[in-house]
Amino acid sequence: MSEREVLELLRENARYSTADIARMTDLKEREVEATIEELEAAGLVRGYQAVVDWDKLEDERVRAEVELNVTLDRETGYDDIAERLARFPEVKALRLISGDYDFDMEVEGDSIREVSQFISEKVAPVPEITQTVTHYVMTSYKENGIELGDGESDDRLSFSP
Repeated sequence: MSEREVLELLRENARYSTADIARMTDLKEREVEATIEELEAAGLVRGYQAVVDWDKLEDERVRAEVELNVTLDRETGYDDIAERLARFPEVKALRLISGDYDFDMEVEGDSIREVSQFISEKVAPVPEITQTVTHYVMTSYKENGIELGDGESDDRLSFSP
């Protein structure tokens, strides 16, 4: 039995029942339940969430990707900065990354003004943060591996020179 198989199935659809997972993995339901409990207890499974197509709601949420550059000192490391930023409820994801900037942060709010104020009043004043660049999400085509939209095919004509 592979914990990885159970994890992959949960990632595919967290609403699979233990009976569904048992059928797909040739395990007994009790084994699946025990595996899931162990994965949760070990902190490998941290939660279950729905993938929402915000574009389909009348009350859209404003989402932004924010690039953050930081300067570290002897007392402050990346983990310290991440711990401070992750506490804000507006921060939906925060990643230390390689490349031209240090952190990639996903932020959500009810309006562009709310997101902008959050970044200017709560994020930018953090002493180690030297630069923020905000990119507002216009449309999402895929979230957490799930394609969004109405599923209709593209009706534009193809063009070939």
